[in-house]
Amino acid sequence: MSESLIGFAILLVLTLLRVPIAFAMAAVGGIGFALMRGWEPAWAMTGQVAFDTALSYSLSVIPLFIFMGNVLAASGVAHGLFAGADRLFGRFRGGLALASVFSCGAFSAVCGSSLATAATMSKVAMPSMRKFGYDDRLATGSIAAGGTLGILIPPSVILIIYGLITETDIAKLFVAGILPGLIGIALYLAAVRITVMINPDLAPDVEEKEPMDRKDKIGVICVLGLFAFIMIGIYGGFFTPTEAAGMGAGASVLIAIGLRTMGWGAFQAALFDSIRATAMIFAIIIGAELFTNFINFAGLPDALADLVLDNELPVWMVMLSILAIYMVLGCVLESLSMILLTVPVFYPLMYQLPFENSMLLNPENALIWFAIIVVVATEISLITPPVGMNVFILKAVLKDVSLATVFRGVFPFWVADIVRIALLVCLPGLSLWLVGLM
Repeated sequence: MSESLIGFAILLVLTLLRVPIAFAMAAVGGIGFALMRGWEPAWAMTGQVAFDTALSYSLSVIPLFIFMGNVLAASGVAHGLFAGADRLFGRFRGGLALASVFSCGAFSAVCGSSLATAATMSKVAMPSMRKFGYDDRLATGSIAAGGTLGILIPPSVILIIYGLITETDIAKLFVAGILPGLIGIALYLAAVRITVMINPDLAPDVEEKEPMDRKDKIGVICVLGLFAFIMIGIYGGFFTPTEAAGMGAGASVLIAIGLRTMGWGAFQAALFDSIRATAMIFAIIIGAELFTNFINFAGLPDALADLVLDNELPVWMVMLSILAIYMVLGCVLESLSMILLTVPVFYPLMYQLPFENSMLLNPENALIWFAIIVVVATEISLITPPVGMNVFILKAVLKDVSLATVFRGVFPFWVADIVRIALLVCLPGLSLWLVGLM
């Protein structure tokens, strides 16, 4: 176990020194394994992990869903979603901020990427909010926080990766994320309303609305139809989650062609963005696999399980400790790295914890519940300083807005997320009720 802790310490030091997390994990895992087993087994393991990851059929779902999200972002359907949400919430003060949160949730349902959602909606919603005099804190905060919903509401790349790591049914993980995702949207909407009530200067009076044009209406229908197509296809047994990614990617291209809003240049940009994102994710996965093999061989997961069981620690104390670790890691690591780094260590505990809740007595249910907890904790990290990847995405798009402004704007939504994760920990049925109906 001591070797694992030393490895984690070296990894954090390398991360703080701005070494890319993929290379840091690969270096620490590979060298650590070599020092314990020898260099020849370490080189063989490295080659095998890289080969298996690059040719994995299960992982092919990742580039397909990323491509689908990028095509939809380039096709302009986000404008229709925002326009429709604006008509829904326009009679309230702060209606555009409410519309930003709601449209981020809807767009993320077919995009699957928090970063893509935040980047796209910042270009769509921010100009309108500035036009009507919204404070930059409320405007950027609602977009950055709304973008975090992309890693929970299905189809979610993070849930797919969790399912592959833990060998959990991805279809069940998807359906488990629906209700917590809706709760997240509701709490974010409440955060906007409460913030505006406390400080009315953040948003203007109710602004006059222009009618939706035909293209915006078609965009709303296309997004809702694509989400229904993917979900019905998976849960109706027409295709697997991996096949659903291919069907969704193909459907997104047809939508873009039908709307005639994406030129050849935009399509190429979406394709190359997908390639770059996929390469980055696969590099992180390979590095995480090497690091995981090292800590497993060093015995860290078994040592943690023995520590919990020998001391008869209650479940709530174990979960509180895990969440505290995620809050700390979220300050220095981005979401995918956190998932790949921590889930292999923590998920074996779910098989051995003495759950008293009847819904969690099934080990598979415990893993599904833990997945939702982990993803929500990771969502919080996306808007937590000093890293907060969604905050940096907004800063990259909106160069005239300071990081401090965005971080102040996301604080009410950060509080809403704390409330949500407390509810999910205390009430597992919020994550498992829909799974039980399958």
